Amino acid sequence: MLGIAFKEWAVICRALGEGRQALILRKGGIAEAGGVFRPEHDRFLLYPSFFHEQHRAGITPDLLPLLDAAEAARPPAGVLRLRVYADVAAVHHVADLDRLLSLDGLHGWTADTVRQRFHYRMPGLYVLVVRVYRLAEPVDRVDRPEYAGCKTWVELDEPVSTAGAVSVLSDEAFADYRRRVEAALS
Repeated sequence: MLGIAFKEWAVICRALGEGRQALILRKGGIAEAGGVFRPEHDRFLLYPSFFHEQHRAGITPDLLPLLDAAEAARPPAGVLRLRVYADVAAVHHVADLDRLLSLDGLHGWTADTVRQRFHYRMPGLYVLVVRVYRLAEPVDRVDRPEYAGCKTWVELDEPVSTAGAVSVLSDEAFADYRRRVEAALS
């Protein structure tokens, strides 16, 4: 059972859920304590966010079909649809922009988005390498007002069962992806 959710762009949730990427880049929302993200949880549901209008301009062209698919599958207003969860395998705080840019091809953000996020407030981004699991069935919850806002972590009013969830990447594919991230950051 999981009761913590991590807010992320819906298109990135989709990419994670389809095994197109296995890392999350995070700066932190303005509602975070001190405006700074902290990797407080090592296991969480992915909470798709449809809030930011810059999603289309902020993602790589190969993710545009996933953005369209995420929008087409968007639940009705007031409904939060959870499909996947993540286990954090590694956390890096990267204060070198060139190292972050070397992750190109391993995530769906454009280089401009990486640069913009890197320089927002103080330089640096967190890189979370995550193993993603698809829930046996999508789970709908009421999207409560207290979940709203620019924050990363949301404590759900009712936990979600992870029984029957399946990894979106094989052990070998995930190990290879993780090695590529570690090599880029070293």
